[in-house]
Amino acid sequence: MPVGSLEYSARVREEWIDYNGHLSEPFYVLIFGDATTAMMDVVGIDAEYRSATDSSLYTVEAHVRYLREVGLGAEVRVHTKVLSVSGKKLRFCHEMFHERSLVATEELLALHVSAGKAAAFPEHIAARLECHIGKAPDYAGRAIYT
Repeated sequence: MPVGSLEYSARVREEWIDYNGHLSEPFYVLIFGDATTAMMDVVGIDAEYRSATDSSLYTVEAHVRYLREVGLGAEVRVHTKVLSVSGKKLRFCHEMFHERSLVATEELLALHVSAGKAAAFPEHIAARLECHIGKAPDYAGRAIYT
């Protein structure tokens, strides 16, 4: 039961550029956040669902890797992969590309929250998420190295 592609794209804006002339750290996360919203829309956790059920996803942990610099006007694409869905938990990752280069990744753990409390995904939403489960990339689950 495929429900659409988990992809998002954005063009780097002037106000996102830092003092070094590249995409600033918080704007990588902004783009990833927009990719999360796009994923939610595809799997049915859209504005209508959120309004009707008082339910949404809340991020409880995120790990971002900044791999390459991105300049003004760059078109970036984010591919999202679901790693696991279990009860109320969702683990997924985003991979951001510019042209053919992987420029950043984000791994997230999110909870399905309903009326302010963590709650299991409805079966139809869990099934849609499960359609997008893929093999975990090699960086998933890593700690920060010192």
